Amino acid sequence: MKNVYTVKQVNSYIRNMFAQDFMLNRIYVKGEVSNCKYHTSGHIYFSLKDESGTIACVMFAGARSGLSFRMREGQQVIVLGSVSVYERDGKYQLYAREIVLDGAGQLYEKFEALKKELSEMGMFAPEYKMPIPRYAGTVGIVTAPTGAAVRDIIHIAKRRNPYVQLILCPALVQGEGAAKSIIKGIRALEKERVDVMIVGRGGGSMEDLWAFNEESVARAIFDCTVPVISAVGHETDTTIADFVADLRAPTPSAAAELAVYEYREAFETMQGYAQMMRRSVTAKITGERARLEKTALRLKFAHPRQKLDEKKQYAADLEDDLRRIMKEKLMREKHRFDMCVEKMRGLSPLEKLNRGYSYVRGKDGKNIREVSQAGKGDRLAIYVSDGRIEAEVVSSAAFPYGNMGWKEKNCGE
Repeated sequence: MKNVYTVKQVNSYIRNMFAQDFMLNRIYVKGEVSNCKYHTSGHIYFSLKDESGTIACVMFAGARSGLSFRMREGQQVIVLGSVSVYERDGKYQLYAREIVLDGAGQLYEKFEALKKELSEMGMFAPEYKMPIPRYAGTVGIVTAPTGAAVRDIIHIAKRRNPYVQLILCPALVQGEGAAKSIIKGIRALEKERVDVMIVGRGGGSMEDLWAFNEESVARAIFDCTVPVISAVGHETDTTIADFVADLRAPTPSAAAELAVYEYREAFETMQGYAQMMRRSVTAKITGERARLEKTALRLKFAHPRQKLDEKKQYAADLEDDLRRIMKEKLMREKHRFDMCVEKMRGLSPLEKLNRGYSYVRGKDGKNIREVSQAGKGDRLAIYVSDGRIEAEVVSSAAFPYGNMGWKEKNCGE
């Protein structure tokens, strides 16, 4: 048998045919997603089908950047990729590089282009985002006046804090004139000087949410001086407003949670702070009182009055010592004086006179102690204990043995 080929050769040949076909290397295929599986490796396996047939598709993990949404069964999508043969199974399949939802392809391209432009301009930069006030007193809402979004926001806000004021600025959120209506609401609430603003709506298709992808709306949010929370659609929906807003909330209900603080929690927190403050103030007062008492005690010891009292006491002690020393000195001197007096008394002529002696003085005032000092006719003055006697010498004679025969006797005898 001639021209017999192996399975591998046939599959390889067919693969080369697909590779050489220029159209199959870059082709757009439209269809409905079915059998979609996200593999743990990061690859996505799915099929595209229409009323006439099915084609197997795969998007490798390295190409996932070309997918901006999560694929689900039944979605109508447009896949950009290349068709080739998987030699092991002998089946051809579409290797996807980009996937967009059918009917929204141009919108997605416009969305991505505007997103890239605004990002390069810095409108998404975190340094331009204002912090959301923790305790907002007034909350502005830009959304449709009817619908689940506004009801959810009001319900959550009233449950969390019935004292917060809500100001609703009704706006069109889809269709013609929606962007201008949203911008008008943002500027009106900015003039009202609300503390924080919620801009959003409920979920919908990309066409329904497109007003929040308009550049004019993005610039109005960026230029707003009031912090803005975007709350557009469901958690999986993403708009330009989400990127430029100061904070993105996955849903309107979540936006209310972020904008309105829990009153009971805040009240309990404030009570805790009040108790801490009271304890701190009490401890501070106690400490300062102890310090004041200690300082007062130190001042008492350092006060001039205390010094004066100490000096007074010291002077009083010195005075007592001086008095005691003077008293002792006077006693000693008095005793010595008494001794001197007694001694003088023993030597005093008066004492001699009082004991019966007399004192004789001649006319020249000299003491007559010997007979030879007085002659006959001399006048003498004789002093006794009670006076003086004037006498004249009649005669005088000396004792033969001097004064050995002297006998003490009064002059009057």
